[in-house]
Amino acid sequence: MKKESLSHSQPAWGRYSGNDIGNNLLLASIFVFAPIMTIFFHIVFQHFGCSIYEPFIRLMNGTITLWELLQLFPTPTVTAFAMLFVWYSIQIAFYLYLPGMIGSGQNTPAGHQLKYNVNGMRAFVLSHVLFFICVGIGLFPATIVYDNWGSLLIVSNIIGYCLAGFAYIKAHYFPTHPDDCKFSGNIIYDFFMGVELNPRIGNFDFKLFFNGRPGIIGWSIVNISFMAAQYRTFNTVSMSMVLVLVLQLLYIVDFFWHEDWYLCTIDIAHDHFGWYLAWGDAVWLPFNYTLQGLYLTIHPYEMSTNELIVVGTLGVIGYLIFRTANNQKTYFRKDHKIPIFGKTPSFIEATYQTSDGRIHSSNLLTSGMWGVARHFNYFGDLCLSFAFCACCGFVHLFPYFYIIYMTCLLVGRVERDQSRLKEKYGSKWDEYCSQVPWKILPYLY
Repeated sequence: MKKESLSHSQPAWGRYSGNDIGNNLLLASIFVFAPIMTIFFHIVFQHFGCSIYEPFIRLMNGTITLWELLQLFPTPTVTAFAMLFVWYSIQIAFYLYLPGMIGSGQNTPAGHQLKYNVNGMRAFVLSHVLFFICVGIGLFPATIVYDNWGSLLIVSNIIGYCLAGFAYIKAHYFPTHPDDCKFSGNIIYDFFMGVELNPRIGNFDFKLFFNGRPGIIGWSIVNISFMAAQYRTFNTVSMSMVLVLVLQLLYIVDFFWHEDWYLCTIDIAHDHFGWYLAWGDAVWLPFNYTLQGLYLTIHPYEMSTNELIVVGTLGVIGYLIFRTANNQKTYFRKDHKIPIFGKTPSFIEATYQTSDGRIHSSNLLTSGMWGVARHFNYFGDLCLSFAFCACCGFVHLFPYFYIIYMTCLLVGRVERDQSRLKEKYGSKWDEYCSQVPWKILPYLY
C-alpha cells in the first residue's frame, strides 16, 4: 500500500502536524545533537573524569585538537553486536510467549481500541534471574555491560536508526491501521515524530515492546553492572550507589507492576512511532537514564547520614506523589464513585469524536491530585528524578543531566497535551482548565 492511498485518511485529532519552520528547526537540531550529546557524555566519562567543561577548555587552550577529540569516539565491536542480538532476541521471545493479562489501550483517533499482552513483570524477573545465573556459572562477569559500554552505545545507535527507518517505510507501504496514520506533508517531521500510531507485525507491538522492554529492563541490569564495576575498582560499594539503584529500581518495578496503566499514557496512546521513540528507546533511555550509576563507578560519593535521609525521603515522597496521582486516575476510570481522599470525585463530562464518526464519552477528573494541577504526577516524577541525581553530590554537572532533561521532557509533554486535548474536547477542555488552572505545580507553572 502506497502513501498516496493513505494521505487523505487523517485522524480527527492526535499529534500536531509539524508544518512550521521553527518546529522543524528544533526537530532537526535534536536529530543532529542528541546522538552527538550521548556520545559526548561517554567521552567525557571515559577520558575527562566526567567534567563536561574540560574538553571545551582544552580545545580553547590548544592542549587538544578537534580531530584528537573526534578520535576518542567509541567504536563498534563484534562482542557488542552479539550482546545486543542476544538481549533483543531474549526480550522478543519473552514478550511474545510469556503469559500475561490482556490489557486494553485507549481509543485511537480512528476509533481502534487495541489489546496488549501485559507480561512485563514476568519478563523483568526472568531477565534478572537469567543474568544472575549466567554470572554465577561464570559465563560472563557482572561488569560485562560496563566493560563494553562504549561499543554498545555505537551499536545501539545503529539499531535505533535502522528501526526508525523501518518504521517510516512500514508506515508508507504496509501500516497496521492506515486510518490512524498521520502524514504532515513534511518528511523531516514525519520521520522524526512518526507516521504510524500503533505499528504491529502480528502480535508484536512496536511501541509497547521498544518503550518498555529492552531499555527499561536493561536499565536495572546496567545499574547492577555499574555497581559491580565500582566494587571491582574500589573493593566496596558506596551508599550513594546503593541508593541510586534502590530508587531507580523502585521506579522500574512500578512501571512493570502497573504496565496496564502505561497503556493509557502519552507514549502509548498518543505519540506516533518514529525516530523520536525508536532511537530514543534504543539509545537515549539506556545510555542517558543511567548516568548516575555510570558517574558513581569512578566517583564513589560518600553520602553523610543526613544526606542519605534527605535524598532518600525526597525520592520516596516523589514516588508516592507520582503513584498516588496515577492510582487516583486509574481507579476513577474504573468506577467514578470510588472516593478520592474520602470524597466522591468531581469531574467534567466531555465527549470526543473519532474519525469513524462515532461519539465517545470521557470524564475529566478535577478531584484529588488532579484538582491540584493537571499533571501533578509530573511533579512527583521530577522530585524522584532530582533524588537520583542528588545521590551523586554536587561536584559535577554530569549526573544532573537527567533532571534537566526530564524537566524539558515533561514541560514539553504538557504543552503538546494542552494542544491535543483542546482539539479533542473543545469547550469542555476550556472549562476544565478554568477549574484546574495550574499545569504541574500550583503558583509556579
